[in-house]
Amino acid sequence: MRPQRAAWWFVTPALIVIGVFFFLPVLAALAMSLTDFDLYALNDFGDLRWIGFENYSRLLREPLFWKALGNTLYFVALGVPLSIGVSLGAALLVNSKVAKLRGLFRTVYFAPVVTTLVAVAVVWRYIFHTRYGFLNYSLASIGLDPVDWMGDPRWAMPAIVVLAVWKNFGYNMIILLAALQNIPEDLYEAARIDGASGWQQFRHVTLPGIGPVLLLVSILTMTGYFQLFAEPYVMTEGGPLQATYSVLYFMFDEGFKWWSLGRASAVAFLLFVLMFLVTLVQLRLGRERSGA
Repeated sequence: MRPQRAAWWFVTPALIVIGVFFFLPVLAALAMSLTDFDLYALNDFGDLRWIGFENYSRLLREPLFWKALGNTLYFVALGVPLSIGVSLGAALLVNSKVAKLRGLFRTVYFAPVVTTLVAVAVVWRYIFHTRYGFLNYSLASIGLDPVDWMGDPRWAMPAIVVLAVWKNFGYNMIILLAALQNIPEDLYEAARIDGASGWQQFRHVTLPGIGPVLLLVSILTMTGYFQLFAEPYVMTEGGPLQATYSVLYFMFDEGFKWWSLGRASAVAFLLFVLMFLVTLVQLRLGRERSGA
């Protein structure tokens, strides 16, 4: 019992911090989502009314919420596979035996992750500039017409996806690189002796070897991409024509623009339920693939 008691003494401070700064705010937000908490309730709690699930039912009938949800799902469906693919490709390149200056490339690829989003947004706004941007200059050099990346609803979200992938792929690259380095070299030697090609080695040795880590990376990436807010807030302010208006942007407007904190809390929990369901699907598919 003494080792167990000592262990509890060690973890108790962390549990207290987690309870105070995580679980209590989550429970408070859940309770708030069942009320009409707004600016008037902030002034006088006597104006606060318990309305049950009315906030949730109103949101499900709100066209703007469905528009934001569709934009978020589009961002996730396009950005998550692209981000994982770029991360895995960069990890394979850095892990390659023929690669030189691996430490330099690890630093260069990871640098955008720790770079301030505002600074990144300023650079990418110049890259996406309609008249003076480097991207449209490159398109013009091969005879293509310039694209209004930030002003065209068809291209605004793909531009945000490119920015988000470039900004965040280095984090997943480091995780996947560690997984690649833990695959025993004997497996590759055995595969080469059996006559396996490079693609066959990647398919039957590399992918199974990093399968659990790849599942973890996909879940973390999906969770992060569902929380799309900073990129459209800085780059497009949700436009043009609400083409980059995300669920979190909708929650931000409800809570801090219209001061409807009850509805904003309901948005947060609807997003949580959606992310939870998608995570369950990912875990189920991962287990089926590992079982196969």
